[in-house]
Amino acid sequence: MYWLVSLPLSDGATERTWSRLQELTTYTNDYSVNFKFQLPEFRVGTLDSLLALSDDLVKVNAAVEGTVNKVRRQLFDLQAQLPVDERADVWVEGMTPEGYLQRFAWNEAKYPARRPLKDTVAAITDTVQKMDDDLKLKSTELSQLRTQLQAQSRKQAGSLAVRDLSDLVRPEQVVDTENLTTLLVVVSKTARGDWLQTYEKLSDFVVPRSTNVVAEDQDYVVFTVVLFKRVVDNFKTSARQKGFQVKEYNHDTEAQQRSNEASDAMRADAESKRAALEQWCINSYGEAFSSWIHVTAVRLFVESILRYGLPPQFLAALMRPNPKTVPKLRKVMAGNFGAVGGEHFTSEGGSEDMFPYVSFTINVEA
Repeated sequence: MYWLVSLPLSDGATERTWSRLQELTTYTNDYSVNFKFQLPEFRVGTLDSLLALSDDLVKVNAAVEGTVNKVRRQLFDLQAQLPVDERADVWVEGMTPEGYLQRFAWNEAKYPARRPLKDTVAAITDTVQKMDDDLKLKSTELSQLRTQLQAQSRKQAGSLAVRDLSDLVRPEQVVDTENLTTLLVVVSKTARGDWLQTYEKLSDFVVPRSTNVVAEDQDYVVFTVVLFKRVVDNFKTSARQKGFQVKEYNHDTEAQQRSNEASDAMRADAESKRAALEQWCINSYGEAFSSWIHVTAVRLFVESILRYGLPPQFLAALMRPNPKTVPKLRKVMAGNFGAVGGEHFTSEGGSEDMFPYVSFTINVEA
């Protein structure tokens, strides 16, 4: 966890304010590790435009941060089955996310500082929104393909109540003549005895003692039964009334081969899409994270102008607080840097705490 803060200058001197921050929070007390956070000379605009942008930035920041976290979680989910040492790391412009944050430098080529801040925020918003849309599309495609694979897997290797039974039956177990046919009947194991006692009576023209077990699992048994073709419909009706599931045997070697080939192709497609989405997440995370920090930098500047006034006279700093001393650190910060400025207090957003200096929390997911 990091805090991105702006503090009023002591006697108008940036270095003096930085030294004071270091003395109070790092040298005298082990409250935080601090880093300078460099902001360019932004185009300020009017007070009304800054107030409007301040409101917009709360929503934009939440949306961009949300996309960063979605990309990171998607990548984590894709690599969840891999050993930890085989999972890909995420990078932001060749640095770890924390390294990029600690060494942040405004991307002037991409976001000219003298361009209106509203335009810069709009450009970042468009980029991240497209990224969010791409993630939804790619993850939905993969999810749908995996759902189809699961359905195919259940059909081929699931419970006997739902899977295809044709590949379980040997040719010698089937009688198929001009008048006779063989049906497959799925029976719950608890109803096994009932089946054996009643199957010959479910219809006329059932061949006596023609039932045999062809497969069974933990819950079901599959029987064959031989009967005249003309009574198949009557037999099915009677069987269903007793809770037996009747399936006609229809073994087509070529169809089975086509089905297997289709399943193999679907698995290959799913793995290809998974690998492509994984690589997309690795590439896109850096762009999303960089966009987030740029939005937060703009937000810090806007809130600092509204808090401390013009011309811009504040120190921007990144702080990594010691989790054990957060309340003490907040007290020190408020007591030493909270007495200057107007009545415009800055909150983290929503119902979070408000501070007499500008402060935003940045959580970098591991």
